[in-house]
Order: sequence, then structure tokens, then C-alpha cells
Amino acid sequence: MRRATYDLAQAEARAHILEGFEIILDALDEAITIIRAAPDAAAAREALMERFSLSERQARAILEMRLRALTGMERQRVADELAELRAKIADLKNLLESEERQLSVVTEELAEIREKYGDERRTEITDAVLDLSTEDLIVEEDMVVTVSHSGYIKRNPITQYRSQRRGGKGVAGMGTREEDFVENLFVASTHDFVLFFTNRGRVHWKKVYELPQLGRAARGKSLANILQLQEGEKVQTTLSVRNFAEESDSFILICTRRGVVKKTKMDAYANPRRGGIIAINLADDDEVVSARRAKVSNEVIIASRRGKSIRFPEDQARAMGRTAGGVRGMALTADDEVVGMEVLTPGATILTVTEQGYGKRTPLDDYRVQNRGGQGIITIRTSARNGPVVGVAQVVPDDQVILITNGGKVLRCKVGGISQMGRATQGVRLMDLKAGEQVVAMARLADREEPEVPAAEPAAAPPAPATEAPAAEPDAAPDAETPPEGDES
Repeated sequence: MRRATYDLAQAEARAHILEGFEIILDALDEAITIIRAAPDAAAAREALMERFSLSERQARAILEMRLRALTGMERQRVADELAELRAKIADLKNLLESEERQLSVVTEELAEIREKYGDERRTEITDAVLDLSTEDLIVEEDMVVTVSHSGYIKRNPITQYRSQRRGGKGVAGMGTREEDFVENLFVASTHDFVLFFTNRGRVHWKKVYELPQLGRAARGKSLANILQLQEGEKVQTTLSVRNFAEESDSFILICTRRGVVKKTKMDAYANPRRGGIIAINLADDDEVVSARRAKVSNEVIIASRRGKSIRFPEDQARAMGRTAGGVRGMALTADDEVVGMEVLTPGATILTVTEQGYGKRTPLDDYRVQNRGGQGIITIRTSARNGPVVGVAQVVPDDQVILITNGGKVLRCKVGGISQMGRATQGVRLMDLKAGEQVVAMARLADREEPEVPAAEPAAAPPAPATEAPAAEPDAAPDAETPPEGDES
């Protein structure tokens, strides 16, 4: 028994020291004389060992002994302790030599343990858990995911966004710089998937719990540090998916700058790789402009830089595999390109913004349904006065939009304050620009409760009253629709 062996060794070591004390206390005067005559402690130790036949441990302990140990009471304590130790040593040796006694001690101790801890089992024993993943350890809860225009992302528990009464001031959803703003905001579970579609035609894949969880007012973490993006690759669209298998009736519709559209079933994106997977096979001079979720019976609108647009049913674009190149969605002239695509929602209007700061809202009913692949119809008349189109968005009156210029000026305005007018107009002035300054980006603001973003130049003149610009020059071509020119892009 290891415990008895250990106790015996400890008792014998202590008894050995006490035996040395007992020898010195019986010849105390002589010991004191030897110690006083010694030049140092080492010499005193050697002299004691030689005179009284002591071990080095005993001699060392005697030299360290306090003067109080010389009193009669302390001497008696040494004798009593030594007697107890000798009895204990004898008992332990007897225990180690007797197997019968050892079994008796084990039985007694087990009976004591049963008496003290013999209650019902509290731990539930179940089948072994196999293939445990990190996700199994993540608590499922709703998160608010925010993505900024400059590509910063974060997540926060939805509980941090307290419920407020109508008309409240709201709370900041993300800290941003003046030139940045929240462009995408959605609620998703920690176990949901987030798909990131890039301009290079690739899609990256993350779980919501893998996104950085930061403070409510924090800016977030750059997507370039989260995803393995290639040089020159940037995220164009972010979409959340609950379960690929359960969304078999959903599609991802992708549109490129050269007017190509491609529809792919949602479950085709269920098995991504670390460096991303191909979402569309692009030509060398093409890039992805937008990616949207679509379902059967949805309609799509595509708008171009030269002020053209085409509206067609999504079922005119047949479903293809991930690596396919897509089909023609809109026929473009050599100097034209697509600036945006939207999957239409009933009741919305189409907001169009041009390079010279003009814009307008047009009802969906003004855009007749056409066949995919045509040149489309005019969505806004472009001229030297208002410039080419920089962006289109599907909006409702409660939305807000951000306009950004090449000079770094930022304007935030409410959609409800922008005039509604027909397609064949040039729009109204939304933003006053300096000479040489142009609008380079427009986006619908996702976080409606974020504090207003001030303009970079407060002294700039306020926007002119919303007056309709004159119609285009008399020689402008009328609205025209051309038939599809071919199916495959």
C-alpha cells in the first residue's frame, strides 16, 4: 500500500531527528561547549557528529534548534512525540507485512466512502457522441449582420438593438467614416450561411458565427482579412442562406457588366472551398455587377449606363450549372455597359441616378415586360447635361440613398423627396456639384436608424428645387425595343 509506505517513511524520518534531539538533551552542557568553541557552523556540525555519533541530518537539525527547545516542557514533548512515532512505525510495519490487515483497511475505507457519497448517480450516461463539430458547440441565436459600402462586416446579437416606439431616434448600427455607410443589413442565425459574390465571378462562403462579433458602434472587420480574395477581387453582393436543401425552389441570379445573366439553383453553392468557388464563367473583359435571390414568377430589370433598361420574367433565363457562362440578358452597344440589376418587388419604384447629380423615380408600370436579350427601352434620357447613369435601385418611399462623388462628397437623402416621373425624362437635380465633380456611386442605405452622414463640405450650396429637367434634344431616338439577338452569351 503506497499510502502506508509513504507514512512509514515520513514517520521514520521524523523519529530520526527526534532521536538526535534526545541524545543532545541528555548531554546538553557538553554540546553547548562544543558549539561555542567551534569557529563556524560547519565545524560545529562535524564536531557534534563525531562526538555523539550523529548523522548529518541530525547535526544540522540540532544547530537549527531554538533555545526554547531546551526547557523542561519542550524536552518532555520531544520524548512524547518520539514514543508516539515509534508506536506508529511499529504499527505501519505490521500493516505492510500483513495482507489480511491490508484487506481489512480497504474494506473499512470503502464502507466509509459508500456511507458518505452513496447517493443516486447524478451524471446521465448516454451514447457516445461521434463527429462533434465546432458548430455543435455554438449556441443558435439571431444576429444582426452589417456590411458597409467599403467592405467592412460584423455581427451583433439582435438583443443589442432594443425595441423602440415609432418616431424614436434609433441607435447606431455601425461606426463608419464619412465616406462609408451601411449598405447591407440583415438578421440571420449563427448557424446560417453567408455567400459573398465577387466581381471576378467567384463566391465565398462563411457561417455567421465565423464573422467577427464586435461592439454595436464598431466599424467592423475588412472582408479582405476574412475571405481569401485574389488580387483585384472585391465583394459585390452579400446574401444569407438558412439551408441550401430547404431552398430548392430558390435561385441565384447573376448579372455581368456586359449584359450576361445566369440563373443557378441555390443548392449548387452548398459545398464551397476555402479560396472560393466559381459562380459564373466570365469573359476576360467582363465582371459581375450584381447577384440576387430569385424565385419562380419573379421579374428582373437590368439597367445600362446609357439610360436603357429591360424587364423580363426570370424563367426566360434557364437554370445552369455553376461553371456555365450564362445567356444574354440585355443587348448592349459597344460604348454601353450594365450598371445594375434588381429582382422586382410589387409596389416599388426604380430610382435612377446620373453622373451629373440628376435622378428620378419611375413606377414599375412604366416598364413593360419584354423578352430577354433585347436592347430594352429608355429608363432615363441621358445627355451632356445629366450625364450617363451611375446606378439604379429598387426603392420605396421610406428608403434613403447615398450619393458619393469623385471629390469625396457624400449626400444622404430620403427617397420620398425625389420626384416620380416618366421614363423619357432627364430627372431632377439631386446634388449640386463643382466644376469637374461627378457622382461615382449610388446605393440604397440599409441601416435606416443610423445617424445622418454629413456632407464632406458643409458650405456647399443646397440642392436646387426638384424641377423636372427639359426633355432631350429633338433628334433623340424614341423608345425602342429590339428583338433578342441570340440566346447564348
